[in-house]
Amino acid sequence: MSPPIDTPDHAALDAWIDAHFDEEVRFLQALVQVPTDTPPGNNAPHAQRTAELLAEFGYQAEAYPVPESEVHAYGLQSLTNLIVRRRFDESGPVIALNAHGDVVPPGEGWTHPPYSGEVVDGKLYGRAAAVSKSDFATYTFALRALDALCDGGMTLKGGVELHFTYDEEFGGELGPGWLLRQGLTRPDLLIAAGFSHEVVTAHNGCLQMEVTVHGTMAHAAIPHTGVDALQGAVTILNALYAQNARYRQVASQVPGITHPYLNVGRIEGGTNTNVVPGKVVLKLDRRMIPEEDPVAVEADLRKVIADAAASFPGITVEIRRLLLAEALKPLPGNAPLVAALQRHGQAMFGEPIPTSGTPLYTDVRLYCAHGIPAVIYGAGPRTVFESNAKRADEHLVLEDLRGATKVVARALFDLLH
Repeated sequence: MSPPIDTPDHAALDAWIDAHFDEEVRFLQALVQVPTDTPPGNNAPHAQRTAELLAEFGYQAEAYPVPESEVHAYGLQSLTNLIVRRRFDESGPVIALNAHGDVVPPGEGWTHPPYSGEVVDGKLYGRAAAVSKSDFATYTFALRALDALCDGGMTLKGGVELHFTYDEEFGGELGPGWLLRQGLTRPDLLIAAGFSHEVVTAHNGCLQMEVTVHGTMAHAAIPHTGVDALQGAVTILNALYAQNARYRQVASQVPGITHPYLNVGRIEGGTNTNVVPGKVVLKLDRRMIPEEDPVAVEADLRKVIADAAASFPGITVEIRRLLLAEALKPLPGNAPLVAALQRHGQAMFGEPIPTSGTPLYTDVRLYCAHGIPAVIYGAGPRTVFESNAKRADEHLVLEDLRGATKVVARALFDLLH
């Protein structure tokens, strides 16, 4: 039998969160105001600031700096992961809450300063306001609400861990992946940063590759003495885009996920306007639906590129894998998390909270690879597009933050009571 949706304890959690909501907003503003652009990925200062803020709440954050050599080899500058451990007793599960602080650079077009945390018309603006510094706040204040109940005499079982990590944009291997490999944590269940109106239980995988096309430089006045790497790259691009059109015929059976797709996100090459380009570099991103085999996807993509290159005489091609992130498939043990979040999400937001997949890829896959059942839920709108994540004027509707904090606090209470 499911626990009641609304009890005096749930009401007490809600009341504490309401009473401290201005403080929660200020906490999030302080987090947004410390940049974590990745690249370049100099994120240790943000971890230090986060630890200082957590200490003001009485939480001692364990700081785990990743060795400099590993960080630099990864293409980042500095990285420190944080764990806060709150053990209520030795029985019951340990539930981890993970959010990442790293984010892509702000880019252009902002009408609100990207590191201000400015609040206008009930929305908090700033890079990472929605994805996912918001859930540093959601999870911290959900835990604080539970602690307030315990201070009032409530007894809880098990424990909660806060995992604040800093390399999701690069694949998570030096964030949750590193913490798990080092044996620094082994929770029983996990909730990771997400949005308020759905519980995500599956997500796409991601293959990122760098394709370097080599030709032969020549003076533009005598182009026949060279081999134009850019024209060769265009041949490869046409083949990739033709392949992308074919992906539309491959449908996923996971709600919220449509079909595979490919994006060429960066092109670099050439030396000057009067020189035939001798080298062009393409960087591509191939999203894989949960039903696909990553090994087969990569082999197929390499063949498409190699065949296209062979059709353009004189060029050679190097292909390098940058990232391979597995898709997330739900583990059976996630059912209690899903049920609790759906139950309280509907009570809080007045609408059914569905389970779905997402075309994103996240750090959650790393926990599931270690056998830890996990779901994605946190503060935010119904879609990434609505939040402006990775675009100008990223923002968070503060009522989503308030509601999600209550939902997470209530769900933790049910699972640990």
